[in-house]
Amino acid sequence: MYPTIAEVLALPALRGGNPRVVAGNTGLDRPVRWAHVAEIAEIAPLLRGGELVLTTGVALPDDGASLARYVADLAQVGAAGVIVELVRHWNDRLPRALVTAAEECGLPLITLSRETRYVAVTEAVNGMIVDAQVAELRAAERVHETFTSLTVSGAEPEVVLREVARLTEHPVVLETLDHEVLAYDTAGSDPGELLTGWPGRSRVVQVGERTGYHPGSGWLVTVVGARGHDWGRLILVCTESPEEPPHRHRVVAERAASALAVYRLVARDSETLERHAHRAVLTELIASPTPSAEILARASALAVPLTARRLVGVAVRPRIAATAQQSLSTPPLLRELSEAIALAARRAKVSALVAADDMAVRALLSLSPEAHVDAVLSRLAADIHDARASAPAVVGVGTVVTAPAEAHRTLVEAAQVAAAALDEGAERPFHRLKDVRLRGLLHLLASDERVSAFAARELEPLLQRDAASGSRLVTALRHYCEQGGNKSAAAAAAHTSRTAYYQQLARIEQVLSVRLEDPESMLSLYVALLAHDLTATTRPREKSHREEGHS
Repeated sequence: MYPTIAEVLALPALRGGNPRVVAGNTGLDRPVRWAHVAEIAEIAPLLRGGELVLTTGVALPDDGASLARYVADLAQVGAAGVIVELVRHWNDRLPRALVTAAEECGLPLITLSRETRYVAVTEAVNGMIVDAQVAELRAAERVHETFTSLTVSGAEPEVVLREVARLTEHPVVLETLDHEVLAYDTAGSDPGELLTGWPGRSRVVQVGERTGYHPGSGWLVTVVGARGHDWGRLILVCTESPEEPPHRHRVVAERAASALAVYRLVARDSETLERHAHRAVLTELIASPTPSAEILARASALAVPLTARRLVGVAVRPRIAATAQQSLSTPPLLRELSEAIALAARRAKVSALVAADDMAVRALLSLSPEAHVDAVLSRLAADIHDARASAPAVVGVGTVVTAPAEAHRTLVEAAQVAAAALDEGAERPFHRLKDVRLRGLLHLLASDERVSAFAARELEPLLQRDAASGSRLVTALRHYCEQGGNKSAAAAAAHTSRTAYYQQLARIEQVLSVRLEDPESMLSLYVALLAHDLTATTRPREKSHREEGHS
């Protein structure tokens, strides 16, 4: 960081000359790139900009026009300012024309009323500049070491952005080329203020180069990705500073962009950054019935507004055989399914948060108040089923809600509907709670211990008999209930002769001490079977989760 004119005037080498600013007060914060002694009037062509010109004025003209031209030429090449010693040419004050021209050009003009050793001044100023440059080089080296370490360790975007915010003390945002926020660090500022209206604000900021500063927004922007394969932008938000950020900030941004590009190449087989960002918001919405202002701003920054919209929760689960149950939780299958759903939403021009959890892919659709919900769902479901032709999927849909605080309900309901619909024979484009009926109710009550207790009470003697003797009485009972008490149809479904099947039914009545022809008995047993199935499918999943937590 170069010293400013104000800092230079505070040096002991200049204070002894009794410096006084006679023009250009507003430019005292200009950086001084070099201090240069010049005793000729035509010095401007020899400068590069940023110099503080020191002169005794002995070679300067006295006529007003020439003095005005001298000042104008210095201002045009970007000189930082002029210091004139009032000893040899002008004794007590500078010519009015010189002062007026400097004020009009905004060029700081300082007088020294005492003789001053300019060599001491240049040594002090240029020493400060060299020290600043050395400090800049050392800072650049530290930045290089920091981001090399992050790149080698495969640090995730949140870690990289946290380091950017620490080094620059400015908020930083990683966005897609469509201006959706993938990750951010506020550097202690208000997240809502940073993210509100982000896509619209970002679209107007274009810099025309891979790294550039946009004065209108105060943003330092660098492109992320390999040339020809760019996928995002890293934005350093410097709106509180009226000047372009220092070069070291540009270095930080570029090194961070490189680390992010490498991370994406290395992690190409894992969840995409976009899905990761969506999952974070969906998780918060499910966990908190009352979403915070930050969550609403994050969703909006992902181009999925949640206020003044119709929100619909969707859950999609692959319909696979029970023997392939383990593959349901494999990341590749769910990643493929989540990308297919996101693509279907884009084709339908629907704003949606889409991400996978352990067992399914969740989505929250954000529709305009005028949207035809069933038409949107039908199109999405058709695209999903077409994409999953080799591995059919079940689509569960929650109730339409109109407030962000209700997003939790529609998302949870969609997941319960999808889980219940897996065991249902009916094929529909999508399922609602009314479609899964009794199974849906039991899924809603799955966590209620009274339901599992009821199932155990109804079926325990039969389960113990099957376990002890190797019989299949529970299976026989299931066929009977599913066929509505029609013994002949149940025997055919069980691939058993009527005589043998009727004997199984008699044993069931004996073991349970009930009459199966009694409608209430058959209904109770069928509900118990459904509840038992639900408990049996959730227990292994809960067990595996507990084992993962202890591993």
